[in-house]
Amino acid sequence: MEFNTDFSKKSISFNEILSGGPPKDGIPSIDIPDFVSIEEADEWLSPNEPVIQLIHNSQAKAYPLQILMWHEIANDSIGGTPVVVTFCPLCNTAIVFERVVNGRELVFGTTGRLRFSNLIMYDRQTESWWQQASGNAIVGELTGTQLNFIPASIVAWKDFMDANPNGTVLSRDTGYERAYGQNPYFGYDDINTPPFLYRGPETPGILPPTARVITLDLNGEVVAYPFDVLEDVRVVNDRVGDEDIVVLWSPGTTSALDSSNIAEGRDVGSAAIYSRNHDGRILTFINNEEKILDQETLSGWDVLGRAISGELEGAQLNELVSVNHFWFSWAAFKPETRIYEP
Repeated sequence: MEFNTDFSKKSISFNEILSGGPPKDGIPSIDIPDFVSIEEADEWLSPNEPVIQLIHNSQAKAYPLQILMWHEIANDSIGGTPVVVTFCPLCNTAIVFERVVNGRELVFGTTGRLRFSNLIMYDRQTESWWQQASGNAIVGELTGTQLNFIPASIVAWKDFMDANPNGTVLSRDTGYERAYGQNPYFGYDDINTPPFLYRGPETPGILPPTARVITLDLNGEVVAYPFDVLEDVRVVNDRVGDEDIVVLWSPGTTSALDSSNIAEGRDVGSAAIYSRNHDGRILTFINNEEKILDQETLSGWDVLGRAISGELEGAQLNELVSVNHFWFSWAAFKPETRIYEP
């Protein structure tokens, strides 16, 4: 028997689940990750290459997509918190969760199954199945349980390196022989490419199915910010779930899903979402000749939410849980989404 899952418990229809091709653990998770220094990683990472930036309890780690492309899951700990770092190439979703449930530490692997083209994970303790896009258990003993999200973002290697000189980087010494740096999904994020193995709700035609969006689900309100719009405006001040937020976008990050060589992918930029409430004051951000400033102090800011010049230099905005998605993926799970329009 491939799984020891309690299939009598589920919150979805089994008709929505498809085989992605590989069997259980056919895409091997990284369970004992090794890390290297910034200097060591800089020998094989290109400046504009995408990495998942995770900063938690004053510790900074980078997980290159050139590695997670081949593993999709890394079970790790950061700042004393057990986490699972996940990446679904078919949906372009990089999401980090705490992996402690009801006091028990879980270890995750890949099922080899997809739902709405999105990775279905399983935990090795109960073999319950989990939806990566939402972080909830959909089949098995833990059905209905929700993992806690931890803020993380896809950024350029040079940005992580400059901001976190003492950070560490997931090593390519994973115990597996893989073509790290190569993209097995060549051309997948072409706007005209239909989603692979997608069988789900019809995608609203507001955006092309594989349009890139950064998404926010905050206090019951759900918003998606298209990268094409962000590239034009660079800064969006908004109010979501009764909270004042800002979306920041910057060029200089390659797509992991474009060229056969990730480092040579087209520039899609990077985006992140932060609270505008800094020390009790609501800041309003502007794009001033491609520089991000706040109107209140005219301090300069970068896409990592750091004040890099001016009165507030050294300050850090509070990052919110936001996720990069292809539009088809987010819309399938969150059909109530509001699309941001300038």
